[in-house]
Amino acid sequence: MKVNQILAISLQSLKSNRLRTGLTILGVVVGIFSIIVIMTILTMLQNSINDGLSSLGKNTFQIQKHDNVFGGGPRRDDRNRKDLTIEDAQRLKEMLSQAKYIGVEQWQFGKVAKFGNRETNPNLSIAGVSTDAMRTNDWNVEEGRDFREDDINYSSDVCIIFQPIVEKLFPNISPLGQTIRVDGKPLRVVGVVEKQSSLFGQSRDNYILIPITTWQSLYGRYGRSVNITVMSQSAEDYEDVIEAATGHMRKIRKVAAGEPNDFFIFSNESMMTEINKITDPIKIIALAISLIALIAAGVGIMNIMLVSVTERTREIGIRKALGAKKTWILSQFLFEAIILCMLGGLIGIVIGVSIGNIAGSLINAQSAVPWNWVILGLIICVLVGVVFGTYPAYKAANLDPIEALRYE
Repeated sequence: MKVNQILAISLQSLKSNRLRTGLTILGVVVGIFSIIVIMTILTMLQNSINDGLSSLGKNTFQIQKHDNVFGGGPRRDDRNRKDLTIEDAQRLKEMLSQAKYIGVEQWQFGKVAKFGNRETNPNLSIAGVSTDAMRTNDWNVEEGRDFREDDINYSSDVCIIFQPIVEKLFPNISPLGQTIRVDGKPLRVVGVVEKQSSLFGQSRDNYILIPITTWQSLYGRYGRSVNITVMSQSAEDYEDVIEAATGHMRKIRKVAAGEPNDFFIFSNESMMTEINKITDPIKIIALAISLIALIAAGVGIMNIMLVSVTERTREIGIRKALGAKKTWILSQFLFEAIILCMLGGLIGIVIGVSIGNIAGSLINAQSAVPWNWVILGLIICVLVGVVFGTYPAYKAANLDPIEALRYE
């Protein structure tokens, strides 16, 4: 008997018992749905994070005083680290010749900008930056001009603003040449940065940029560490530049051989590593819950298949009397178990992906399909069908035809 004939018979048998088939696959639907919906949401979040979480430009990493990626503050063992300074960045720039740009930045958060009788919400971030920091952060000025070295050297009272500030303070006029105030400091607008992409529907350009020397005169120089941003020439030498920068920073900060770094290298990759530390346990838990549900569904499928074998005992006897081989009978019942699991898996995948994308869209995450988990889910469905369908299929294939024909 050909495979397509066995498959046709199996499908006809399942179709003739639609209610039983539906109830049997329900457990598989729940099991596959539970993992696919979680993996869909996590994939959407990770894709969005990967595309837009870090403000760093392409092939760029940042040297920070502390590892505080998630805002948890420094650990107890590195609270006494020396601050990173503009001078450290200048020395690194002299030593790290293979870098394309080396910039410096410092931040203040929760600020308000005013122009006339208009003011922004108190959620502005004020960044003091060097000229190269504009490049490493991929901030491109579309109106006006960029910072000049003279702005840095002479602590000029100038600023570059982003689109949300333009919309709030200058709805009807050009912002160029206008003077805004931040913490009482008058700052003349010399440039406007092009609109940035959003992350989870939240703006990533609610910033005002000022020369880093102006920032330090406004907020203080001492007791405030700078961040050093470094861009490599290309993706190919990115890791080499990180390694070289690490070695140079150890020399600059006089870190003894064998001692750990007293600074932190932050990059898009390090961010994803930290995020994966959070999401990986969630994936494991979701997989465990799914497997438990699938095992329970598999037991249910085995019981239903055993009932089906009992109900069709006489049919099996007739087929054997007409010359059906054991392998044909075994294949038919095994196919039925696999088809039940595959149907449940496909339904669970469709529902899981759909609901996962709906849930992810509520936080404006990018839509996604976790293809690796979809494939894994289908493989698991086949395995569940084989494992829990083998015994009923074996029992059906080994029925004695004479006893089967006598069965009432």
